[in-house]
Amino acid sequence: MIPNLSVIKSYIAVFSARFRTLLQYRAAAFAGFGTQFFWGLIRVMIFEAFYRSTTAPQPMTADEVITYIWLGQAFLVLIPYQGADPDIRAMVRSGNVVYELVRPTNLYFFWYSRAIAQRTAPGVFRALPMFIMAGLFFNMQMPPNIPTACAWLVSMLFAVLISAAITNLLNISLLWTISGEGLGLLLSSLTWLFSGIIIPLLFFPDWAQTTLNILPFRYILDIPFRFYLGHIPPEEIWHHLPFQITYLIALITAGHLILTLGIRRLVAQGG
Repeated sequence: MIPNLSVIKSYIAVFSARFRTLLQYRAAAFAGFGTQFFWGLIRVMIFEAFYRSTTAPQPMTADEVITYIWLGQAFLVLIPYQGADPDIRAMVRSGNVVYELVRPTNLYFFWYSRAIAQRTAPGVFRALPMFIMAGLFFNMQMPPNIPTACAWLVSMLFAVLISAAITNLLNISLLWTISGEGLGLLLSSLTWLFSGIIIPLLFFPDWAQTTLNILPFRYILDIPFRFYLGHIPPEEIWHHLPFQITYLIALITAGHLILTLGIRRLVAQGG
């Protein structure tokens, strides 16, 4: 059933409230920027050493890889390395999660709205300084033209939604695991490896590319970043966008079904 306008407004209000709450952690955000900038420098130096020591043809130029690295550091928040929502974890542990069931909204999309804020708000004070510093002093390139930038923005929008859907699966898993740390570490590790944040996916061997294409993780970082670089022509957005939409619908549907099953089996702490 398609939610009516008032329900949609309630989800927007949830996102807005959570987003503004997370914006209060400015010191943590700037500390995170410093850490990400430091590790970005290390990774840039590693790849510069790699390109200087090889004469073999590579799938990306050195300048493209450097920009790719800085994009990864700017949007590191899309990796669910922090696991599930700590507030939801606390509610499950205390039993207060039962109050979530009486809200006049769909619980999945209520938590999903929070997950979108969790995947975006912490990056506000990190991405912009990263673009400025890396662009001015460390050879980060800008999109070559407006169509390329538009394709990147559209792809990034769905990347955020996919990342939030994965985060919401971690939230839902708390109904079984309570802490969620094991599944969080596993899913975080898979995302780190297969999204391109560590090594651009084009550097993986040919036999691994089929598997990488099947998994949704490359659509969180790798594909949007390659649109940014112009490595994928902007007109190919119509080839990759259906895959992003399909993965998004699949993740939301799976999360909704798992949450429905979890609610049926839910036993709150204390009875």
